[in-house]
Amino acid sequence: MSQCLQPTCLHRNPENTKFCQKCGAKLLLLERYCAVRILGQGGFGRTFLAIDEGKPSRPPCVIKQLLPQAQGTSSAKKAAELFAQEAEQLEKLGKHPQIPELFAYFTQDEQQYLVQEYIAGQTLDKELEKQGQFNEQQITKLLADMFKVLRFIHSKNVIHRDIKPENIIRRRTDKTLVLVDFGAAKVDVDPTLSVTGTMIGSIGYTAPEQARGKPMFASDLYSLGLTCIHLLTNVNPTELFDDYEGEWIWRNYLGDNRVSEAMTKILNKMIERVIRKRYQSVEEIIISTQHKSIPRQSQVQQKPASSNISQPTSLPAKPASANISQPTPQTQPKLASNLISSQSASQIHQQLSSRAKSKLTSQIRQNIEVKKIQFKIVNISVSNKFFGGVKVNYPTSKGTAKSFMVNLPKGVTLDLVIIPKGRFLMGSPEDEEKREEIESPQHLVNLPSFSMGQYPVTQSQWQVIMGNNPSGFKGGTNQPVEQVSCWDAVRFCEKLSQVTGQKFRLPSEAEWEYACRAKTTTPFHFGNTITSNLANYKAEYGYGAAPTGKYQKPMTGVGLFAPNAFGLYDMHGNILEWCADNWHDSYEGAPKNGNAWLEGGDENSAPLRGGAWSHTPDKCRCASRERLERDKLIFGRSGFRVVCAVP
Repeated sequence: MSQCLQPTCLHRNPENTKFCQKCGAKLLLLERYCAVRILGQGGFGRTFLAIDEGKPSRPPCVIKQLLPQAQGTSSAKKAAELFAQEAEQLEKLGKHPQIPELFAYFTQDEQQYLVQEYIAGQTLDKELEKQGQFNEQQITKLLADMFKVLRFIHSKNVIHRDIKPENIIRRRTDKTLVLVDFGAAKVDVDPTLSVTGTMIGSIGYTAPEQARGKPMFASDLYSLGLTCIHLLTNVNPTELFDDYEGEWIWRNYLGDNRVSEAMTKILNKMIERVIRKRYQSVEEIIISTQHKSIPRQSQVQQKPASSNISQPTSLPAKPASANISQPTPQTQPKLASNLISSQSASQIHQQLSSRAKSKLTSQIRQNIEVKKIQFKIVNISVSNKFFGGVKVNYPTSKGTAKSFMVNLPKGVTLDLVIIPKGRFLMGSPEDEEKREEIESPQHLVNLPSFSMGQYPVTQSQWQVIMGNNPSGFKGGTNQPVEQVSCWDAVRFCEKLSQVTGQKFRLPSEAEWEYACRAKTTTPFHFGNTITSNLANYKAEYGYGAAPTGKYQKPMTGVGLFAPNAFGLYDMHGNILEWCADNWHDSYEGAPKNGNAWLEGGDENSAPLRGGAWSHTPDKCRCASRERLERDKLIFGRSGFRVVCAVP
């Protein structure tokens, strides 16, 4: 088949066809490259599998077509610059067995193209999805392969700037790893100088200095380190840094996957957020682990010894108390270079403490019983009466969800429901009544399963964990805790985690909106409008076709209104709920995997979602957002609910 390259056509034609049978466009590029099918599509263009008709063997190749969605904008201009830059970098780097070779770069029919070598194989993110967590031996081989290619590109004064699992392909023929997508690569003729520029890279893998527009060779090592950690944990790097403690907690997500102290030390130094504490080059990594001359690459590929020290599965362990006797040192595991300094006594103490905390966590989790719950879902239907006015109906249906309970001190409990994985359009459509631009653009988000508090955190739950009650309206233990700042909510999550042995946190905006919508696309999870029978808000104001109602100020207890299809209560009105993200004025560049958006934006402010008892109905919509500084609070209105992993 011959694939038409015209953006508005894309018709697939019979083989050996010279012109598209549908639009008449010429199918061969430079009279030799014939597209076969689409391989992928992003915001800046399409990638096609193609055939080089100019060679007798007709080998496969890849055609990249620049096609930015925002033609004529600064984004389109930047995309064109990066597209040309990728061709320049590939040409500059020449031929290397772990970099795709550039065949051609040209413009035809007012479209920009580059043609490069086709790497038959699978990207590491697909490999992770298929096989699950990588082990230490696989990571050692990965580092060996990537050290070769990074040495080469850095010797050419090129910084890749976008190393991540999606940009590393395991070549099918020899299993060697190939680094692709040099569209973000940067030439740094003097790597000792830092000049502020545009932030380019992928959220979660980008070094802090690169995010500020000052990439260095060490920035690639940072990204490579986080790539390894993602593969070891199967958790996105944005989830692996504890903002409250200011430290990486990736070892807590290893589960049964053992990683030696030797490998841990190397990866931790690769992902140091302070540049001077991080490895500056591949050579430095090898020298520091070997304490002598730089090893041959074959040395770096040796199989690592397994660790005899179990990994923590709970929160970061605090150092063991001073009265714990020092254990007898064991034979230390070695990395591929076979030369790593031995563990210190404090590290061993910390491991023992982590092991004890892990044991506590497993005991608590064994007592958790996941059960199926049933409930009634209420929707809303509004129709015109024959003699004027409107008629409001509340059709019901049966709902089911998986739920579990966590025991807190003094007999208080915390109920959570398991939110199934799925995808949804985040934000509001342009025709939604009283929408705001900060809810744009709508974008597709894919989320894994997670657990979420069935209700907002109550005053009784706060009291037993924090020992006080900051609420402005102390109307009962079953009322939501309110008048708390975002940092107050984070501290509650941290202390709750310590008490229960489970990792609790605030939801991301994407998680919150996905959970609120519960597979619906309407302004509210129960339909296109809202009434005071369904939520607590400023019901003297109407929304859509529904009539006004009774204003139930100031606040009601949790669970008084019907839940949504996920079994969550009070997602509209009553209390505003904090999310973990930095505040951003739009969703341009937002994560598409459901993670909290912690890069860029205003890090001192965070979003509040859901509306409150004193808000008009439009502020209670699924997509509505409110901005507030993290250290501020709102009397009687600012609260939150918690999320954690699926047990």
